[in-house]
Amino acid sequence: MPAAIEVHAVSKQFRLYHERPSSLKERVIKFGRVPFEEFQALHEIDFDVEQGTTVGLLGHNGSGKSTLLKCVAGILQPTTGEIRTHGRLAALLELGAGFNPELTGRENIYMNASILGLSKRETDGVFDDIVAFSELEKFIDMQVRHYSSGMYIRLGFAVAVNVEPEILLVDEVLSVGDEAFQRKCLDRVSHFQKEGRTILVVTHAADLVRQVCDRAIVLDHGRMVADSDPGEAVRRFREALLHEGGLAGPPDERTVGEQRTSSADHRVRITDVVFEHPGRDAGRTWMLPDEPMSVRLAYEAAEPTDDLQFGIAIHDEAGELVFGVNTRLLGYDVNVAAGPGEIVFEFERVPLLDGTFMCTFGIESADEAQVYDWQEQRYSFSVMNPTRIPGLVSLPVKVRINGH
Repeated sequence: MPAAIEVHAVSKQFRLYHERPSSLKERVIKFGRVPFEEFQALHEIDFDVEQGTTVGLLGHNGSGKSTLLKCVAGILQPTTGEIRTHGRLAALLELGAGFNPELTGRENIYMNASILGLSKRETDGVFDDIVAFSELEKFIDMQVRHYSSGMYIRLGFAVAVNVEPEILLVDEVLSVGDEAFQRKCLDRVSHFQKEGRTILVVTHAADLVRQVCDRAIVLDHGRMVADSDPGEAVRRFREALLHEGGLAGPPDERTVGEQRTSSADHRVRITDVVFEHPGRDAGRTWMLPDEPMSVRLAYEAAEPTDDLQFGIAIHDEAGELVFGVNTRLLGYDVNVAAGPGEIVFEFERVPLLDGTFMCTFGIESADEAQVYDWQEQRYSFSVMNPTRIPGLVSLPVKVRINGH
């Protein structure tokens, strides 16, 4: 299948100026000598987007994904490399992009449509559809500087999808706005996909990538680290977030963990944690939904200690508790001798669909009066969902269709 978008060896460099001349005289004096540093936003990005496919761009803040989308749209020019697009292109890159705040909504529709290559007659033909989709009939003759952020989004998306683009570029807009409008946008994207149009979308929403994308590209500090199916791409994206420290949980939870660690006497301390699952021996670093998992917690006791409890807590990427248990709740009395030992938590199946999950481990006295060791969200395991099913939990389901 021919490519609708070709990105070949694209790099983008910016100059970051640490001081700006404040007057014309200062500009003349310092002409060509204002100190700056080079910032490499994109490094040798190379990929094609086939016609009729939907590709997601994933990456943490500052990874270069929006810069790349602007280069594809022609708003920015690459420093090196080449980008080719084949077909009419419509882009919705950021809130209010391309709008003149002094013009009305009506005037902005005609201006944006003309930029996208539509004649006035063609715009007349889709004007009512644009206004209806945006749901801004009462405000269409108001200056857009009086619009709310939600109204900006509605009008921008309505214009972009009603000019019949062959290529649609979208930056984060599908994850903002109210739920009803998001559903309307997703329905239109689905309609475009059925018509064989090409879509390149920037988003942080893993479920959206699974739901609408055929494949996804992951950027990390301006470099392309993955170009794969949605499930694998989401897993690589989460790894990059974890490396950035973005999955460490809310600050208040980390503070609690630090307080408990500082009060621990370390008579019994955690020395290692290992996650085991069926794919580990084959070199697979992630689990599949519903696979079994064993968590081996190694410890070292400075002296014999009775009446202990070992605990595990599993948190999602937002730091919310997914599951927690300890040996006391499970009915085990734990007494340890001096020296090394091991506690193994065995899960027959892990009914999680997708994500990187942070684990907290603790060793306390059975009455919780003494903390021996507490490691707050320092270890993690990943689950990679190979299907398009969204969500966090894997629930067994069957479908029965009764004929009439």
